[in-house]
Amino acid sequence: MKTFETIIPFLKKNIGKYIIGILLLITVDIAQLIIPRLMQVAIDRIEMGTIDQVGLFYVGLIILGLSALMVVIRYFWRVIFIGVAWSIDRDLRKQYYKHLLGLSQNFFNRQKIGDLMAYATNDLNAVRMMVGFGMVMVVDITFLTLATASFMASYNVQLTLMAIIPLPFLSLMIIFFGRKIHARFSQVQKLFATLSGKVQEGLSGIRVVKAFAQEKPETEKMSETALGYAEENIGMIKLSQGLFRPLMFLFVSMSMLIVLVFGGSLAILGDISMGEFIAFFQYLGMLIWPMIAIGWIVNMYQRGTASLKRINSIFEEKPEIVDESSDKSIKEIKGNIEVKNLKFKYTEPGPWIFKGISFQIKAGQTLAVVGRTGTGKSTLVDLLLRIYNPPRDSIYIDGNEIFSIPLNTLRNNMILVPQDIFLFSNTISENIRLGKPDATQEEIEEVARKVHIYEDISEFEYGFETIVGERGVTLSGGQKQRLAIARALLTDPSVLILDDALSAVDTKTEKGILKELIDMRKDSTTIIIAHRISSLRHANQIIVLEDGYIAESGTHLQLLRLGGLYRDLYEKQKIEEKLKGRNG
Repeated sequence: MKTFETIIPFLKKNIGKYIIGILLLITVDIAQLIIPRLMQVAIDRIEMGTIDQVGLFYVGLIILGLSALMVVIRYFWRVIFIGVAWSIDRDLRKQYYKHLLGLSQNFFNRQKIGDLMAYATNDLNAVRMMVGFGMVMVVDITFLTLATASFMASYNVQLTLMAIIPLPFLSLMIIFFGRKIHARFSQVQKLFATLSGKVQEGLSGIRVVKAFAQEKPETEKMSETALGYAEENIGMIKLSQGLFRPLMFLFVSMSMLIVLVFGGSLAILGDISMGEFIAFFQYLGMLIWPMIAIGWIVNMYQRGTASLKRINSIFEEKPEIVDESSDKSIKEIKGNIEVKNLKFKYTEPGPWIFKGISFQIKAGQTLAVVGRTGTGKSTLVDLLLRIYNPPRDSIYIDGNEIFSIPLNTLRNNMILVPQDIFLFSNTISENIRLGKPDATQEEIEEVARKVHIYEDISEFEYGFETIVGERGVTLSGGQKQRLAIARALLTDPSVLILDDALSAVDTKTEKGILKELIDMRKDSTTIIIAHRISSLRHANQIIVLEDGYIAESGTHLQLLRLGGLYRDLYEKQKIEEKLKGRNG
C-alpha cells in the first residue's frame, strides 16, 4: 500500500463519483446479462411453439430497449471515470510541479531535467490510466465474472465447472507474464527518460551544436538512444502482444471447445434445451471479455505501479532549505548585512570555498565583490539567498540570523540578477513585470530607460510586445542582461544583487548603468559582483576574495594605494582594454 500513498488522498476526494460510476457500470452489466436469458426464453418457446410473432416482437423490443439503456448509461459511467482520471491527473501534476519548485538546488544539480520531464509525461499518463480505466475494469471484471458464472451454473453446474477448467492456468500465466512485463516497462521508462534528456539537452544547446557543426554526431547519438528505446519497446510488445495475448485466447478457445463438445452433447440428449445451450454460449462469450481484460488490467497495473514508484521517488526527496526555525513576524528587510567568520564547503569531503570570511554592509550602501575565477563570488550570493544553507550563526540580516528570516521574505526583498539570464517565451513587457504583475506600462518603460534598453526595444517592430522566444533567444546577451536588471529594479528590492550581470555589455554602458543604479538606490543595499574593476569605483566598500579569505577590503582608491591583488587585477584589465581598443 505504500506505493499508493501518494494517490490515496486524490482517490478519497473523488470517492462519491467512483461510487456513482460503479453503480452505473453494474447497471449496464445487469442489463447485458438479461439479454441472453431473454434470447433463451424466446428460442425455447419457438421450439415448443408457444410464442407467436407479436411475442417475438415484444421480446425484440425489450432487448432493443435494454441495448439503448446500456448505450446511455455506458456514456455516463465513462464520462464519470474518465473525468475522475483526468482530475486526479491534474491534481497530481500540480502537486508534482509544486514539489519540484520546493526542492533545493542540490537536487537539480544531480538530477537530469529530461528525467523529470519523462516523469511528468509518460509516468503520470500511466498512473492516470491505472486509476481511471484500471480501477473501473477491476470492478467490471469481478462483478461480470461472478454474475456470468452464476447464470451459467443455473443451466448446468457440471458444464460450467468444465468450461472454467482452463482458467487457473490462465491465472498462473498472467502472474508469470505480469512480472516480466513489469520489469520490461520499468526499463522502457528509464530509456524514455534518457531519450527525453538528450532531446532537451540538444535543443537547449542548439547554438553550440550548429557553431561546432555537430549536427551529424548529435543525430547519431540520438539515433543510438532511440534505437535502444525502440528495441526495449519491441521486446515488451513481443512479450505482451506476441505471447501473452495469444496464449490468453488459446485458453479461452479451450473453454469454447469444451462447451461446444460437452454442451452440444447435453443439448442433443435433451439435458438442456437449445435455448439454454445458445444462452450458455452467449454467457461464455461474455466471460471472454473479463479474461482478456485481466491481461489488460495486469499490464496496466504493472505499468502504473512502476511509474508511481518512480514518481514517489521524487516525492520522497526532501528540500534542504526549509523554514522550520523562521520568525513569521519578519515581513521585510532593511538591508543591513553582516557576515561573521563564514566557513563553507559544498560537500563534506570537498574543498573549502570559504575558510573564514567576515564583512559588514549597512542599508543603503553598495558592496562590490572582486576576485579571480573560482574564488566563491557566486557562492557568497547563493548563501545570502539561502540557495545553499550557510553554517549557523554566520550570516545576519538586520541583526536577525538568516535562518530566522522566512524564505519568502528573504527572496522577495533580496533580488538576484545572475550572469546566466533566463527569460520566458513571452513579451518583453511580461518578462519585465514578472516580479510585479500589476506594474503599469509607464513603470516598465521607466526602468527600461534606467538600464539603457529602452532605445533597443523601441527599434523592434512590436516594441514592448515583442515575443523574445525561449530563454530570450532572439535577443543579444547584453540585451537579455539589461532586461533582467530592469525586471529586478521594477520590484524595488531592499537588496539588489548583480552577479556579473553586465558581463555582456560594453565597458562604457556598464559604467553608465552602474552609476545610475547607485544614484537611484541610495536608500537601498546593492551588492555587485563584476570582473571589470573600473566599473566599481563608486562602491562604498570593495572586498577581494582569494583562497577562501578576504584578501583585501576598502574603497576603490584605498585598494589602489594598497598596491596588492586589487591593484594587480586593475592594472591587468587596463592593459587588456587598451589592447582591445587598438585591435578594434
